[in-house]
Amino acid sequence: MRPGGQPNLQQMMKQAQKMQQQMVAAQAELAEAELTGTAGGGLVTATVKGSGEVVSIKIDPKAVDADDVETLEDLIVAALHNAAQAARELTEEKMGPLTAGLGGLGGGLGLPGF
Repeated sequence: MRPGGQPNLQQMMKQAQKMQQQMVAAQAELAEAELTGTAGGGLVTATVKGSGEVVSIKIDPKAVDADDVETLEDLIVAALHNAAQAARELTEEKMGPLTAGLGGLGGGLGLPGF
């Protein structure tokens, strides 16, 4: 703050630029990250990217029962949910500190009314 309570606009712009660079780096890291979810004690494994893209599904042959396809379907869905949760947690870990400074709509930038 400058005398009289005026924010230093140049300093705020530098801070915003630094936050933007950190955000871009975190987004790139998330996009390339691969997270794995499992179900059925490892009978089904799903791998997703941080972006949410499904990369692979691995099914242990022991999980395949022609008379009980529904259980296998449930295991696949559960593994995908587990992997998606891991992706959300990684996103929060990487992006949380960056977005927390924004205070919702920019409150952390020290701008009146934001």
